[in-house]
Amino acid sequence: MNCRTCGAPLTGGPLITIENMPAAAQNLPGPEDRDTERGITVSLVHCPRCGMVQLDSVPVPYYRDVIRSGGYSTTMDRLRRSQYGPWIASCGLEGKKILEAGCGQGEFLRILADYPVRAYGMEHKHDLVEKAREAGLTVEEAYPETEDQVFRDGPFDGFTSFNFLEHQPDPRKYLKAVANNLTDGAYGLVTVPSFEYIMEESSFYELIPDHLLYFTLETLEGLMERCGFRVLQKERVNRDTLSVTVRKRAAEEITEGTAEGTVSADAGACPRPELSGILKKKESIAREVRALTEITRAEGGSFAVWGASHQGFTLCATTGIADNVVYIIDSAPFKHGRIAPASHIPIISPDQALGFSPDRILIVAPGYTDEIAGIIRARFPEGTDVWTLMTDHVTHCV
Repeated sequence: MNCRTCGAPLTGGPLITIENMPAAAQNLPGPEDRDTERGITVSLVHCPRCGMVQLDSVPVPYYRDVIRSGGYSTTMDRLRRSQYGPWIASCGLEGKKILEAGCGQGEFLRILADYPVRAYGMEHKHDLVEKAREAGLTVEEAYPETEDQVFRDGPFDGFTSFNFLEHQPDPRKYLKAVANNLTDGAYGLVTVPSFEYIMEESSFYELIPDHLLYFTLETLEGLMERCGFRVLQKERVNRDTLSVTVRKRAAEEITEGTAEGTVSADAGACPRPELSGILKKKESIAREVRALTEITRAEGGSFAVWGASHQGFTLCATTGIADNVVYIIDSAPFKHGRIAPASHIPIISPDQALGFSPDRILIVAPGYTDEIAGIIRARFPEGTDVWTLMTDHVTHCV
């Protein structure tokens, strides 16, 4: 296997390997799949030339699709608005054409349309395109597949890509296809999950087969530079997300050091990251969560997890708590009636959960904890005992 972002051979063996991981975070199995659906083993590997950490597995079948449950959250709405305003103003994009390259059913595109820009979307999944169009959005049913691809309504003066790049088996083709449908000097706003966050917090439940690439600010900047963009601003937002503002360079601006297939002058000097802490943290969190579920069962109570996210799925599948969890609660309608991959725990809506009134709930939804805790306090019985999974331990919500 070669590096997905620079093409160099991947040597040195796995950084870490985790067994019984959920095979995917979307296209969830149904109750009828319980006897055949199984967890998988995943390994993280490292590119010694550009430093990119990545999975050595094949992409999930739906990697071209943008399926968001976070789009239903007011938390994410506030985050996008905090990004759009400064980005549009600082880059002079008022009145300009902006493309979201992978827009799902238009959750973020609807927000963008509130600003003085001309908003366009591109999405691969047909039913999501239909939903976006029903909402009055201009969305092309397509995916940035090849460098010579011509996008409808282009060229564009700006583009956005939100937590989509990490899914791509060939991120260079995706970015170059987008770049070739932009005007010279066009601006971009790109976000991906932060591998710095995963390393700092040893967050094993942030590893997921859907995410082939694990970016640091350095490796994200390197990829963007090799694909014809200059990074103007880079930062971490919402604790666990990297965000970069980029500008497309004209052909004459692209120098030998940033051309396709090359990397920086210190290529080959990228040390392997030390990730043994992730496995240690996995075991310590597993002990805490198992103890919490066992106490609940000993008391004759019921235990539920809130968050049918990749974090929740990984936690339930790899810590041995599946038999003690009655169901997983989630607000995304398309997940209701399905089962969690690998652990096979039923997924239900908050309204359904009210009918069962679990005695203890563990929130596993980084970035949405306060919002969910507020819903539980407002709607669930007063005696409901609420806990949350923090980065390295479980904490009681007062």
